[in-house]
Amino acid sequence: MSIPNRCTVLVVGGGPAGSYAAAALAREGVDTVLLEADVFPRYHIGESMLPSIRHFLRFIDLDSKFDSYGFVNKLMFKHAGENGAQVFDGVKVNSIEFEQIDGLTVDPSLSELGRPVSATWSCKATGEKGSITFEYLIDATGRAGLVSTKYMKNRRYNQGLKNVASWGYWSNAGSGIFSAGLAHDDLADGSGWVWLIPLHNGTTSIGVVMNQEAATAKKRETGATTKDLYLNTIKNTPGVWQLLDKAKLQSDLKSASDWSYNASSYASPYLRIVGDAGCFIDPFFSSGVHLALASGLSAALTIRAAQRGDCDEQAAVSWHSKKVAEGYTRFLLVVMSALKQISDREKPVLTDFDEDSFNRAFDFFRPSTADVDKNLTQAEIAQTIEFCVQAFQTASTDEQDAVMTKVAAINSQNGTEGALRELHASLSADERRTLTTIQARQIIRSEDQMNIDNFTIDVIDGMVPRLERSSLGLARFVPKAQTSREDGLRATLGLPEKQKSIFSY
Repeated sequence: MSIPNRCTVLVVGGGPAGSYAAAALAREGVDTVLLEADVFPRYHIGESMLPSIRHFLRFIDLDSKFDSYGFVNKLMFKHAGENGAQVFDGVKVNSIEFEQIDGLTVDPSLSELGRPVSATWSCKATGEKGSITFEYLIDATGRAGLVSTKYMKNRRYNQGLKNVASWGYWSNAGSGIFSAGLAHDDLADGSGWVWLIPLHNGTTSIGVVMNQEAATAKKRETGATTKDLYLNTIKNTPGVWQLLDKAKLQSDLKSASDWSYNASSYASPYLRIVGDAGCFIDPFFSSGVHLALASGLSAALTIRAAQRGDCDEQAAVSWHSKKVAEGYTRFLLVVMSALKQISDREKPVLTDFDEDSFNRAFDFFRPSTADVDKNLTQAEIAQTIEFCVQAFQTASTDEQDAVMTKVAAINSQNGTEGALRELHASLSADERRTLTTIQARQIIRSEDQMNIDNFTIDVIDGMVPRLERSSLGLARFVPKAQTSREDGLRATLGLPEKQKSIFSY
């Protein structure tokens, strides 16, 4: 099969985000072409995933294959082809051509970019070259970020997560990995953490993530090489080292740095940016694949929404860009809160953050501030991260249930403010801590790691996703009227609706 000269949607990049978007679109009958620069099987770090991906895979009927084969590099790429997309690996997209469009701009800074209309490609194996025209482009080019770095030039690095990682693959690691459920271990000096992930081929991926300044200082003080620092760090991490008594490092070390970045926008007219091509946070909490699939689905449904007439292209662009930014922001809060516990820094440093996305995150527990004051300070962000740290505090189901029962029992005649006073007066100190834990988990949306439910109820610009086969797109949100004071109190506290499971608190 040869690469066609034209298609409706061109997807550049066959990783999880690109392959997912291509599969979702092809299942809708959209003429989709997927080009991947590497030849599968390819190397890509990212062995750990969140339970949420199963629900995304189920939407494109890939979950049963996942159960049989596990998450292998070519599985999603091949699945996109089986669902009707034309897929080609070993084909690199070298450049994209844009044309000016009239009457449709989303961001003034993008007005000179125009609309993507064609791309040039080359095949390394055969030397063949060509071009392809399209109506829509999805950039899923991973960390290279073709559009963000070469055309939009809007990538920005998070100076608060200046870390460096080194990792390798070990054989004969101890079986205690499985019985202990060990996934990571924190460094005693608070400078970072170690990941430990058993792989399907019997090897174990072990990586050291360390603050860049701390790593540089340790090398300078001891004269250690990168490998020396890696091995010494593991030896001084008892929870990991005790499992490596008979293990052997069987690969060269790989390293990465400057991986935490985002962008000012993740879309423009007839263009969507997905996965690592747009943003990446940190290996902590394995957010990469979750964000890749969520952004891939967002790209597909916003393209279909514009095609179907659910909204115009400008609205679709806005929805996708805000959805990606919000997902990034929520996981950033999770990661920064967790790393704060590891390092015990007094004030995490965040730069180049998206204020609108932080405001949306704050809506769950600070609606008045989010509505009135759109200019968040560094101090407010630091305080929010401090608040989110509470999400990691232990609160049993019984304790949470008892607090939520008291919330339901409040029947103040003095409005929401009176209900709040009455609620806090009725709670013990321990119950107030439990309430804070519930609120903190709600803002970082820890349940997003477990399911896809919140993807379908997130309201952006008055629209929610419609995840129906053959009807993929966006629908106008019809708000549900608050039927009781309890509903109003829950909304003010940023608590989940009462029909939700206690396990989503």
